[in-house]
Amino acid sequence: MNAEQFKRWCESYSQPTSTRKPPKPLIMGVLNITPDSFSDGGRYYQLEHALSRAHQMIAEGADIIDIGGESSKPGALPVSCEEELKRVVPVIKRLRAESDICISIDTTKARVMHEAIYSGASIINDIAGFRSDESLAMAVKLDVPLCLMHMQGEPQKMQNNPQYQDDVVDEINFFFQQRIERCVAAGIKRKNLILDPGFGFGKTPQHNMRIIHQMSKFQQHHLPVMIGVSRKSTLGVILNTPVEKRIAGGLAIAVFSALHGVSILRTHDVAETNQALIMVQAIHAAG
Repeated sequence: MNAEQFKRWCESYSQPTSTRKPPKPLIMGVLNITPDSFSDGGRYYQLEHALSRAHQMIAEGADIIDIGGESSKPGALPVSCEEELKRVVPVIKRLRAESDICISIDTTKARVMHEAIYSGASIINDIAGFRSDESLAMAVKLDVPLCLMHMQGEPQKMQNNPQYQDDVVDEINFFFQQRIERCVAAGIKRKNLILDPGFGFGKTPQHNMRIIHQMSKFQQHHLPVMIGVSRKSTLGVILNTPVEKRIAGGLAIAVFSALHGVSILRTHDVAETNQALIMVQAIHAAG
């Protein structure tokens, strides 16, 4: 999927639900250009390794490649803007030169957003939900699709006893409504927004399971919903398994989410996720 096709895909959500028939969820393959990400930190830190992995994910069925240069795992320390640019821009430029795949930049920094888009990225994925004035202003200027995520707290401390006064799903939906209104008031096109409830970002395992169980409730905003669960610690808690043995658990959540309205699945395990979704499609086609 290229950038223009993705824009048209996003715009399809402005059609009435009765006339819109969403295809199988898109797959966003994760490419971390970091030494410390929880799942693959350091593995793709070198340019050629990163490009090889990107092309592998494209061959496996990824519709989008999400490139990040700063770890957001619990306890992760921030990196400078200069260091983040040094990590991600060369990869984006090379990948854009070698493929027309839709590229997403995973960042909270306005300058990184700007440089990434002008280097060939087409989507901004901000785990902070464009809450800073700088990132919001940059999003308005760049006029591209935006992934707006819910996170309680900051990565360094977000897993220190996260609590919600009311139902976690209701609080996330309230956050989404506030952010949608703020973004639109600032000048962002509503059709450019994609919502991510932030599985694992300031949530306990119980909160995360509640989010998945109530996934269809996020459809009330009539915008695409994205979820990223692959290999996260909640799976390890429930399954009592290390990171490298959580693929099956992540696929179970991916399939459940796909059946309950999720539009984009962000994952490290592209081939397995694609196969699972193809099987779901085959089952539906037999009905």
